[in-house]
Amino acid sequence: MAIRYEAQRSADPDHASLAVLIDADNASHKIIDGLFEEIAKYGTASVKRIYGDWTAPNLGGWKDVLLKHSVQPVQQFAYTKGKNATDSSMIIDAMDLLYTKQLDGFCIVSSDSDFTRLAARLREEGLMVYGFGEEKTPEPFVSACDKFIRTEVLRSDHSPAQDENKETPAESAPAPVRKEPPPLQLIANVIDSIGDEEDWANLGTVGQLMSKRKPDFDTRLYGHKKLSDLLRAYPKWFEVKNGPGKGILVKALRK
Repeated sequence: MAIRYEAQRSADPDHASLAVLIDADNASHKIIDGLFEEIAKYGTASVKRIYGDWTAPNLGGWKDVLLKHSVQPVQQFAYTKGKNATDSSMIIDAMDLLYTKQLDGFCIVSSDSDFTRLAARLREEGLMVYGFGEEKTPEPFVSACDKFIRTEVLRSDHSPAQDENKETPAESAPAPVRKEPPPLQLIANVIDSIGDEEDWANLGTVGQLMSKRKPDFDTRLYGHKKLSDLLRAYPKWFEVKNGPGKGILVKALRK
């Protein structure tokens, strides 16, 4: 009988232990550097595995970058043409890790909706689930995760927008991935729901609630590095000011 370790979520990224499972068939090797930089915000990648048929030529790009990040490749032959055996292998390994490792969460890297039930199951056990996938990822998988990051913002060829007023490229805003505007009404509703008697709300709390209501909310998708930058870009919708200490306060002007 397998021994189940009790999951204890760590709110401290320095101590949260995460398992990173990558579906090589449904992810680009160009995200690898950005992926692990992003994961470092949420915890330490204690387990790093990538699944695919490594005899297939289309995975050649992955082979060149795995060693740099100490990612363990897991061989999974395609037993039937047109069927993806990688999904089953990842799901089985995830459940094994759930019952044999003391983890705080999982990072599932795939644009495949087949991992929807896995994400939901892991959350039922009290673990955090971070999803990483392309814009084409089906909504059920996105919603099943605590947080979902679109991998377009992680790609090595995702060039920052050029701004002649910026001194260095590092300070430049990211190039927007989506053409449509951000969910301004949803942001306004969140601010209104937690605002004080003068309708001001803490920016950090707004960001946390936005992630809960819309797991894939990411200011980088709209060309802004931070939530405060995005809100300042819409002065008819929001007012932003410095709060006590280093905090930032925001107010919705439209409700």
